Amino acid sequence: MSDDFQTELRFIGMTSSPAFVCAPEGNGVAEWFIRTLKQQLLWVRAFQTVEDLRRALHDWLRLYNEHWLVERHGFCSPAQVRRNLLAMSETA
Repeated sequence: MSDDFQTELRFIGMTSSPAFVCAPEGNGVAEWFIRTLKQQLLWVRAFQTVEDLRRALHDWLRLYNEHWLVERHGFCSPAQVRRNLLAMSETA
């Protein structure tokens, strides 16, 4: 990855997580998420300020995590999948 991109990631407090060799589905999942975000929020609304965008992203992400039913997770929301995994790890 470019040095500029890595510097930007560090600046916003993120670390890069490249896809594993022979396991490109991680990139596909990320790309599908970004496409969904664009289709449901970014391409359908105009934002007057960065703060308006930040609040809209926060609200959309909460809606996505709590109410979006994902087929590959047995039609559970991402938040429910996380709760289930946490519960399983606590009992193991």
